[in-house]
Amino acid sequence: MSKQKSTTTLISGAAAMPSTTTITNANNRAAAVLPRPRRRELQNSLLVWLDTDFDESKDNYKISIQHLRNILETVTTFTDIDECIDFLSDIENKNVFMIISGALGQHLIPVIQECSQLTSIYVLCDNQLTHEQWAKTIAKVKGVYTQIEPICDALQIDRRNCGQDMISISFNRIDPLFMYTQLLKEALLEIEDDDVKSIKELVEYCRLQTDASEITLKKIEEEYRNYSPIWWYTGPYFIYSTLNSGLRQMDVDIILKMGFFIRHLHNHITELHREQQGNMPTNFQVFRGQGLSMEDFGKMKKTKGGLMSFNNFLSTSRNREISFKNFARPAASNANSVGILFIMNIDTGICTKSSTPFAEVENEYRDHTPIWWYTAETFIDPMLNRGLRQMDVDIILKMGFFIRHLHQHITELHHEQQGNMPTNFQVFRGQGLSMEDFEKMKKTKGGLMSFNNFLSTSRNREISFKNFARPAALNTNSVGILFIMNIDTAICTKSSTPFAVVSKVGYYKDKEEEILFSTHAIFRIDRIEQIHDNHCDRLYEVTLTIVGNDNHELNTLTAHIREDLGDRTGWSRLGYILIKVGEPAKAEQLYQILLAKASSDQDRAEYNYQLGWVYNNMGEYSKALLYYEKSLDIDKKILSPNDPSLAWSYINIGSVYDSMGEYSKALSSYERSLEIRKIALPPNHPDLASSYEGIGLVYDNMGEYSEALSYYERSLEIKKIALPPNHPDLASTYNNIGMVYDSMGEYSKALSSYERSLEITKIALPPNHPDLAASYLNIGTVYKNMGEYSKALSSYERSLEIYKIALPPNHPDLAASYNNIGIVHRKMGEYSKAVSSYERSLEIKKIALPPNHPDLAASYNNIGMAYNNMGEYSKALSYYEKAQEIWKKSLPPTHPHIALVKSNIEIVKKKM
Repeated sequence: MSKQKSTTTLISGAAAMPSTTTITNANNRAAAVLPRPRRRELQNSLLVWLDTDFDESKDNYKISIQHLRNILETVTTFTDIDECIDFLSDIENKNVFMIISGALGQHLIPVIQECSQLTSIYVLCDNQLTHEQWAKTIAKVKGVYTQIEPICDALQIDRRNCGQDMISISFNRIDPLFMYTQLLKEALLEIEDDDVKSIKELVEYCRLQTDASEITLKKIEEEYRNYSPIWWYTGPYFIYSTLNSGLRQMDVDIILKMGFFIRHLHNHITELHREQQGNMPTNFQVFRGQGLSMEDFGKMKKTKGGLMSFNNFLSTSRNREISFKNFARPAASNANSVGILFIMNIDTGICTKSSTPFAEVENEYRDHTPIWWYTAETFIDPMLNRGLRQMDVDIILKMGFFIRHLHQHITELHHEQQGNMPTNFQVFRGQGLSMEDFEKMKKTKGGLMSFNNFLSTSRNREISFKNFARPAALNTNSVGILFIMNIDTAICTKSSTPFAVVSKVGYYKDKEEEILFSTHAIFRIDRIEQIHDNHCDRLYEVTLTIVGNDNHELNTLTAHIREDLGDRTGWSRLGYILIKVGEPAKAEQLYQILLAKASSDQDRAEYNYQLGWVYNNMGEYSKALLYYEKSLDIDKKILSPNDPSLAWSYINIGSVYDSMGEYSKALSSYERSLEIRKIALPPNHPDLASSYEGIGLVYDNMGEYSEALSYYERSLEIKKIALPPNHPDLASTYNNIGMVYDSMGEYSKALSSYERSLEITKIALPPNHPDLAASYLNIGTVYKNMGEYSKALSSYERSLEIYKIALPPNHPDLAASYNNIGIVHRKMGEYSKAVSSYERSLEIKKIALPPNHPDLAASYNNIGMAYNNMGEYSKALSYYEKAQEIWKKSLPPTHPHIALVKSNIEIVKKKM
């Protein structure tokens, strides 16, 4: 077996991240993962109904609940006011719609209206005139009703407004999320699995693990093929919001489950784009109304003249009035957001060049396509968007077929419509942005903005504004935004961003004049202006112009990662991307399934190898060693003695031994990898760098710092020649060089190396990647050594925040963070806080590490020092002696730690 080209990340010290390994093609593709025990909510919204007379056993209530659940899967009813208020107070990161009786509403709504998650209130009563007067004074009250049917109509519109705001957006420097979701989409588009099976597995997963209604699930299972992807995307189902949520949060579970739909929708847009191309102007405007959070709006304002990208499928309108009145203006009624009307200048040449297809769905060429399903009000939309936003592996696996279908549907329509589309035109999108995202957008004015999901827009400005931007502004936590998007069809074609007119193919037919873009459309932020509106002061119009996806700064790095992928396709490519984004637990699920289905020695060796990397990254070193050695045993039988693939097994086995504190075994494995590579590879091949780095890592941990620095610098020389300037492997080498300088007491050199490492890591990796935490931890250590304790504590706490998100609760790197926070507290004279942090670190290490690991000794020594400072000398001596016992077993006799603890014991004995 010949393993594909790979890079290795080796970071020295307790905060180390193990190596990144390779993946070869998988002949057996998996379309399922192990289910999670917790049921999942597929939509980001829920409905609360408070009525003291509510009785679900009565037919009228049953029928009403059924109507409401056709719009929102989660409907929670209350008859007790206190229970309802407690429920509302506990909700986080959800949009809450509320139905309340008139008598209760008049007294209760003024109390609860400031709840940030509460977006819309509907008063249901017998006497409309009595309650309309007081209801008019409260912005969140959408109306007073005597029947459930008009509430359902209003709820339908308001739910879609919230869906608009869930789209994944990147500002200015197109961030790593854009790169990884783009690579993920490329992988999904390549997979040719059994769509019938994929749909069935998605439905079964939703039935067991989610809150989707049985009626919706049956409809999708039985009728999916009767409609186009655009129909599903635009229809009244959860597809739209789930897909956008998935792309926004890089939720791999959702993306994998909805991968088939992403393919279908993208292809549908592309097909329509080809059809319409001849009829589209070269340059035109589209509009998009939506809300932006204050934070995102702030970012956008600062990025004026920069770029922004929409990382979803992007829905716009040619009708400015619709985009403004239906989307931007309503978004501004939310106190926490700004209503934005995006005016987008489109150049069809740029769209074509950058492979960004778009389409206007006016000519329905088949019913119930992936677009129909995506636009319908099913669970598909929210589930898919959540998967792509959160990188939810369960959902991505189940929805992979739909992602493919949707992308293909868009692509097909794009080709069909290409002749009928103007070269340049405008579309609109109304939505809400969080305050945070709005501030980001303001700062990014003039920069780039990307939408990492399928992007729904409209030609109708009024619809985008009234239905989406203005309602979004009613949410006190968001800003209503009307995006006005200038589209150039040539740029869309060049950047492989298909779009399609979906007015007749989508679920809502011609009502919204919708144009749906496939994922990863990138725009430059031209202008941000406040919309003067009597209803709200948080409404903004943002003008965007589409740009190609070949001019952003991550392009070189993306290309290099594609090169690393080699000829990997399908599920193997997905596994590689999961490793790259720091999701080892999700990669484990995928590779265990692939291993169980493997039919050849080559595949078995590969998947054992990948599982070894996964467990190494999770801190489960014994398991990691087991799987690496299984892989190596198979490879030795089927490969020649000096095959480069064997070197990767040796280097990763060396990484595990190093993490376990068995340095002689680690050095032996690293040196064997170097021997093989010197024979098999040219002198500046990047794989040689990883062997040099591994050897340096061992010498570093053994306290031989000059020797370690020599190997690290040889590694850096090669990487500078072989890799792009912002490749994460360069960051790891700068980090390791910094650690050596830190150990040698050369703190200014150490800080310089660490800051260069952090600079690269911020560009190349997602915001909560463990490597970022390692950089903050090491910077904190330098500040601690320089006596700048407040700066040190700040860096350590930032590191701990990321580790808590990115790692299992008992990972050794968490222990390192607690340990270093303890050191700073001790230096600041806060001894009880120091002991508390040290003990938390020790608890984790006892679970995660072998009993004689040198890091355990470090914890015992540190606790001893804290008790020594507190005057509790007998406790201090006890901990020092435990440290000495372990270090004598695990370190060479000349190691400085052994001399340190000996000195500590002598000092405390004199004090007793």
